[in-house]
Amino acid sequence: MSVPVSIRCDRVRSGQSGRSSRSEPRAPSPRHAGRGLECGAVNACRGAAEGTTIRLSDDNNKTGDALDTFLQQMINGLTLGSVYAIVALGYTMVYGIIQLINFAHGEVVMIGAMVAYTVIVTLVGANTGLPPIAIVLAGLVVAIPACMGVGYTLERVAYRPLRSAPRLAPLITAIGLSIILQHLAMIIWSRNPLPYPQIMATVPYHITSSPNGATITNVQIAIIVGSFVMMALLLLLVYKTKLGIAMRATAQNQQVAGLMGIDINRVISLTFVIGAALGAVAGVMVGSYYGIAHYQMGFILGLKAFSAAVLGGIGNLAGAMLGGLLLGIIEALGAGYVGDLTNLCNLAGWSDALAQRCETDSNLTLFGSNYQDVFAFMVLIAVLIFRPSGLLGERVSDRA
Repeated sequence: MSVPVSIRCDRVRSGQSGRSSRSEPRAPSPRHAGRGLECGAVNACRGAAEGTTIRLSDDNNKTGDALDTFLQQMINGLTLGSVYAIVALGYTMVYGIIQLINFAHGEVVMIGAMVAYTVIVTLVGANTGLPPIAIVLAGLVVAIPACMGVGYTLERVAYRPLRSAPRLAPLITAIGLSIILQHLAMIIWSRNPLPYPQIMATVPYHITSSPNGATITNVQIAIIVGSFVMMALLLLLVYKTKLGIAMRATAQNQQVAGLMGIDINRVISLTFVIGAALGAVAGVMVGSYYGIAHYQMGFILGLKAFSAAVLGGIGNLAGAMLGGLLLGIIEALGAGYVGDLTNLCNLAGWSDALAQRCETDSNLTLFGSNYQDVFAFMVLIAVLIFRPSGLLGERVSDRA
């Protein structure tokens, strides 16, 4: 693009190295900082002073920046969506069996993260000399049985007596159990956020030629690969084993399945146990990825996973997986681009006062990435309005 002579060149001509917001073009956004845009403007000023025309070659840089940003958000969304999919499977399995939305499942995920945190901190403090991966796996090995025990206890004590009660009774019970588990975790691990031990070195791998471009870390690779492996194993369990046949028969008709010799109580309990085991793994993933654990961390995570299950189709395993991945990608893309889309400086030509404000702050945005939680529930509302059964779901009204 051709640079007009109207760019202020007086500071370049006089040799001053100081910066002035009034005499130089607006600073780029942090995402494009350090990409040579200011150097191009200085060279253009020098060329204008010498009576020549300089063409900036930053169009390729802008294209590369946009591609790197998109790829990075896609990687972040795929990582987050993998966790959502694992948690959503717990919701959809229980709903498929007994048509119950287990709102306490998010707290099971939180307990898994907290138990693993306790084990990891203990082993690190004891200086056992174990490699970091062994310490994380030890925390996972302890967290999985703990969450399985919690899941079985919830089903046996709270949900089984209400199996023949009106649908509203177990729903309110699930909400009450969620609050109870939160406060029990607060008593055991305190109300303060706990820094998750980052004992594994994070190694980034570049996926583009740019040294400052999009990267994927070894932790993200482990989360994505581990999630897909667990999803595949769960599908094999449901469709290729006798337990899976019993689960599908129970989901279709409990009375007929019982007449065929299937232990209904055992199948339902195992469904809660399997979902709780998946939740434990998801809790360790979240703690290791974000580096923090809190007694309320399962609440929002559970709501988003439930939204993912509804998006894909509640009661459908493939729908839960698809919904989780889509929701994670939508949330990441929204968090990455909402700042640019709501930047008031894009409208600086309409108002002199806004233009003056943008000279000092080029990132005058209405919404930032902290609004990423909104996108999950916007998607939930849209799905409930236009496709209540979800993308791959059955007609829920027929099963009510």
